[in-house]
Amino acid sequence: MVKERPDAPPRFFEAEAAGLRWLGEAERDGGARVVRVADVGPGRIELEHVQETRPTADAARAFGAALAATHAAGAAAFGAPPDGWDGPLFIGRRPLPIAHDSSWGRFYARDRVRPYLDPAIAARNLTAQQREVVEAALDRVEAGDFDDDEPPARLHGDLWTGNVLWSPEGAVLIDPAAHGGHRETDLAMLALFGAPHLDAILAGYDAARALRAGWRERVPLHQLHPLAVHAAGHGPSYGVALAEAARAVLAL
Repeated sequence: MVKERPDAPPRFFEAEAAGLRWLGEAERDGGARVVRVADVGPGRIELEHVQETRPTADAARAFGAALAATHAAGAAAFGAPPDGWDGPLFIGRRPLPIAHDSSWGRFYARDRVRPYLDPAIAARNLTAQQREVVEAALDRVEAGDFDDDEPPARLHGDLWTGNVLWSPEGAVLIDPAAHGGHRETDLAMLALFGAPHLDAILAGYDAARALRAGWRERVPLHQLHPLAVHAAGHGPSYGVALAEAARAVLAL
């Protein structure tokens, strides 16, 4: 499979390749399989062909366990790029800020949600009143109200269902926005856009590396990032959803 984008920002596809390499390093310790990069250069990336099939509950459970191993491979800090990568990061076509923070909440509010609020306002996908609610929630996040002792996880970073292919050998990850973050964020993104056999994925994950108490209640917290990204360019329904998630955070 070849992806080309003549107008791609500098090192756009190279960043994707670096993320795939970094995630792939976890495979030797049981991590999730990632698509292989055959070639990469300015404006172009060539990936292996993945034969797709219908997912099963067993494959989903195995993927959940493998994803837990990928996360456990860790990262240098919250917001850190893939090891050895000194270029920019992207989520979809939007820049993704790089950080090297010891506080998850500070990083998450500053670098994963707030950068997308001005574009969402400019696109008229987020109202000023909705933004007030989001900012109130982010003040709590930034203050560390939801920080814990979880170490930075090795995140896929854009783990919606379209970036998980199902092959006869199991799940294969594509199109990452890989960085160091909180492991619950990847799981929340899977839940946001739906995933086949999601309950089996979560069960496999929890059996391999138990999730912390209250993780289900924190799903809206970890969905603030993808909702903010989508509110920046995909319509006002995402602004509504972002404000609803922020209200749920304020209720925690």
